[in-house]
Amino acid sequence: MSKEIHHIMDHAQALVDATSGELDDRIKSARAALKERLESVRSEYGELQDGLIDKVQAVDELIHEKPYYAIGGTFIAGLFLGWFMSRK
Repeated sequence: MSKEIHHIMDHAQALVDATSGELDDRIKSARAALKERLESVRSEYGELQDGLIDKVQAVDELIHEKPYYAIGGTFIAGLFLGWFMSRK
């Protein structure tokens, strides 16, 4: 998913760069709006990625501290999911 988001942002940046020589007012306004939104998305994506990394590290520490709780929780979740999926 991260690669896809980076790919989309790269295409949007290429579009902004490709339309830099256009003189039409509509293209200029669309280009400015796209550039502004692209910068906003980049900052939001960076914040989301940082938050996700923090949460993953916290879960990793929890699993290292209490591995049997993690194994038990996974087992119970698997049983519940299997029971739920087997119902029609």
